Amino acid sequence: MLALQSIVGRNVDPVDAAVISVGRIAAGNTYNVIPESAEMELSVRALRPDVRDLLEMRIRALVEGQAAAFGVTCEVLYERGYPVLINSARETRLAVEAARALVGDERVEVDGAPISGSEDFAFILQQVPGCYLLIGNGDNGFGGGEHLGPCSVHNPHYDFNDACLAPGAAFWLALGSRFFGC
Repeated sequence: MLALQSIVGRNVDPVDAAVISVGRIAAGNTYNVIPESAEMELSVRALRPDVRDLLEMRIRALVEGQAAAFGVTCEVLYERGYPVLINSARETRLAVEAARALVGDERVEVDGAPISGSEDFAFILQQVPGCYLLIGNGDNGFGGGEHLGPCSVHNPHYDFNDACLAPGAAFWLALGSRFFGC
């Protein structure tokens, strides 16, 4: 398990984002019997397809090599999950223009940091040009005035800010008007 963590540090260019997380390990049912088998489940993420290929190759080589070193066998079932989400230029330009016209340049972040989350929309963008974007809903504090900073939707402290509904709807109207030339 620890050797998996060396893959990113030793094989991936530091300017490329990559993550290997061990999310589950299961072996045996009791403390005093050596289990016949063990399972590990990983989450593997990268922002570039060639880095994804490299991670798969290195995980297979490392796991198979470790198993051989200990005289056991292994089976690596590697399933590609969500692809990297890549926006198309024209649709992104339309979305940026609509947002800037609605709320001004200073409230539109165009070159935000990449996000390594999984998103179903990535499959759509492989087939149809489009633009995935985030409509921010602010920085919320939680509890007795303590400030925990912004939280993503998969954080247990996430609290949807209803105040973003009207500006969000106005954005979609502005984008539709630009797209359809209204």
